Amino acid sequence: MPQSPSFIQSAQHTIRLEIEAVNDLLVRINGDFIRACELLLACKGRVVVVGMGKSGHIGRKIAATLASTGTTAFFVHPAEASHGDMGMITRDDVVLALSNSGSTAEIVTLLPLIKRMGITLISMTGNPDSPLAQAAAVNLDASVRQEACPLNLAPTSSTTVSLVLGDALAIALLEARGFTAEDFAFSHPGGALGRRLLLKVENIMHGGADLPQVQHGTPLREALLEMTRKGLGMTVVTDANGHLAGIFTDGDLRRALDRGVDVREARIDELMTVGGKTARPDMLAAEALKIMEDHKISALVVIGADNRAIGALNMHDLLRAGVM
Repeated sequence: MPQSPSFIQSAQHTIRLEIEAVNDLLVRINGDFIRACELLLACKGRVVVVGMGKSGHIGRKIAATLASTGTTAFFVHPAEASHGDMGMITRDDVVLALSNSGSTAEIVTLLPLIKRMGITLISMTGNPDSPLAQAAAVNLDASVRQEACPLNLAPTSSTTVSLVLGDALAIALLEARGFTAEDFAFSHPGGALGRRLLLKVENIMHGGADLPQVQHGTPLREALLEMTRKGLGMTVVTDANGHLAGIFTDGDLRRALDRGVDVREARIDELMTVGGKTARPDMLAAEALKIMEDHKISALVVIGADNRAIGALNMHDLLRAGVM
């Protein structure tokens, strides 16, 4: 069995070869790359990525990256395309075909049909003289001097270069489209960024019967019972018309006890914070978090257009929702 240093040397050798392959790619980002970007930006349909074997795996990732960064794209297996899936491709689409050799049979078989339908074809190959490269409107040179595989057979350096080239395309198109963080969030609603940019206060606030609230003038002991029942560590205080008068929190209670206030006799309006910081239901949850952080508070009252208290939320709600 090889010794540990051999594993390390092998890994370092592989990484060096792949770094060199990517460095070689830099000088080939030229007019062909610009033309490919222009064709993709002008596409009225979808970008259809095709590839066999390891190139297919890379193609799937490229399609996914394009789709998540503003370029509508999906992957079609070229063998399946010959057996019905070609119907998924329209004349308005652009086909991005990956093949290191440029002569993959399953892709070459599709070339006459792609040409007959007038579909724009962009190739990504390691051989600019191959049938695929010659048939394409533009070929992106993904050639490498050698694979990292010691037999120079297993796709390693070549797949890395194709992946990097695909990322370069996606980011160039993202920047050209003016794709924003909010656009990204709509493509990733389940991710942390999506939650921060899409989740609104109304989605996580406690309202209706879950909202702790008492009227102005309520005895403190009753307000404490309301806080206990609702479990938010605070209660909203309203006037007789339901408009916000103030807020009373666990912190206010501790400060009252420090001053020796008689809990049995005191009334809520004597101890509450008048007004207090508020949020609107259509405000982003991330904005509510910033208000709490800026003012070093742990709860907010949510008010409607008429200054009526309609909800409340605290730091725990934001934490559970993944906003912080």
